[in-house]
This record gives sequence, C-alpha cells and structure tokens, in this order.
Amino acid sequence: MIGVDATIAALAARPARTALLVDFDGSLSPIVERADDARPLPEAVSVLERLAGALGRVAVVSGRPVAFLTRFFGGEGVELVGHYGLERSVDGAYAVDPRVEPYLVAVAAATKELEARFPRALVEQKSGISVVAHWRPEPAREAEMLATAHELAARHGLAEWPARFAVELRPPVAVDKGDATRALVDGFDVAAFAGDDRGDLPAFAALARATEEGRLARAVRIGVHSSEAPPELASAVDLLVDGPAGLVSLLARLADEIGEPVGG
Repeated sequence: MIGVDATIAALAARPARTALLVDFDGSLSPIVERADDARPLPEAVSVLERLAGALGRVAVVSGRPVAFLTRFFGGEGVELVGHYGLERSVDGAYAVDPRVEPYLVAVAAATKELEARFPRALVEQKSGISVVAHWRPEPAREAEMLATAHELAARHGLAEWPARFAVELRPPVAVDKGDATRALVDGFDVAAFAGDDRGDLPAFAALARATEEGRLARAVRIGVHSSEAPPELASAVDLLVDGPAGLVSLLARLADEIGEPVGG
C-alpha cells in the first residue's frame, strides 16, 4: 500500500502524460437501493472537469450506459465509457462496438420477458445493449431472478454478467473493464484507476500488467472502500479511500497540486 501523498505525487508528476480512469457506482456515486436513483457527489463532477483540463485523459469507465452517464458528465473533456467498454463518448462523439449489433433483437426479447415477470422498478434497460435484473429492493426475489436470467440467457444466446445484487444479460462479447483500461492507458506514462467492486478488478489487473510489461512507467490502483466491498479489493489496490467522499477528496487534492483552476 502507498499513502495519499505518494499517490498525488505520482499522478501530478507528469500531468499531460497521465490518464485517470474512474468507476461510477460506489466510486463517484454512493450505493443506492434503486439503480435509477444513483447520482454522483456534486463535487465529483466539478473535480473531474478540473482534472480533464490538466491531465492527458480523464474517463469514467462504468457498466452503466453512456446515455445515463451523460446526464451528469455532459460537457467536453471527461470521456465516458459505458457497458464495460462496449460504448464510448468523447466530446459528444458516440460509438458502439459493432459486435453487439447481432444481439440487439435478443436483448429486446429478454427485456420484454423480464418486464412481464418482475416489477418494472427491478428491471433496468441499458440503451438496448443489455438488461439488468436488480433484487436489492426485494432480496427475496434473488433466486427467482437468477433462475429466470439463466433461462433467458440460454434461450436467447446472451451472456450472464453477475453484479452487486443484480444480474445482467448482455451480448456474449468478451469485454470487461480490463479491456477498456488497456485501450485507454495506451500511450501514456502514468495511469490510475479508481473502483470499488468485483467488476473493477480486471481494470486493476490490467494496470499491473501494463507496468510489468513496461507499457506504463507507473500505475496507481485506488480502491474505494464500502461495507459491500469484495474481500479481494484490498489486495488488488495500492491505496484504499473511504467511499466516494474519500475519492473526491483525493482527486480535489490532486487538482490543487497540479494547479488547474476551477473551470480551466
């Protein structure tokens, strides 16, 4: 583990050659019962915009669709990577991985069946690219939702993607946050990823590999701790911060160290 001061020093040393990647749920946004209620901390938006004017790249990398992330990060500078890398928006230019297109009809069919079986509040459509069944508001439905998702995935040729108190059905395209991270840090000297959940572990592993292979001079893996953090998180990161507020505080100190003024 390294300390906050060492982390800031590493990321501020070569700002133009540094990439900062951040997860959304549980990292910028507190964990909430209903997925649609998630909101980033107000300070999170402003500090990422500050850093986007100072660092070589700032991106939010999430399992959320880009359309959802755009509600909060709609300006220029902060890149948005959705669906673990299947979608991307850079300064308003949107692109989707063409490999998902053959499965969109299957996703729509699975979505319709989930909505017919479960309350709409428990079924999250994600830009037509995937659909998520959430049981956090109704934990007793976990077994039923998992069984239903498994049956629908098999029947429609979709992949099951486990999430926190949820399961996602999506095209069987092999991509995760590790793949997105490798692409986003390519060509930079220093990179950091901040995340809180199992879905972020591939991103941490990708940074470790990049340094081992000499593609990055330095990488910092920042874990965002919560009561729901997986046990593997602590051993996968270089620094642990206390929840989204702890991460935002760290990023604000980094912005101050670099000297990028608000709105710059």
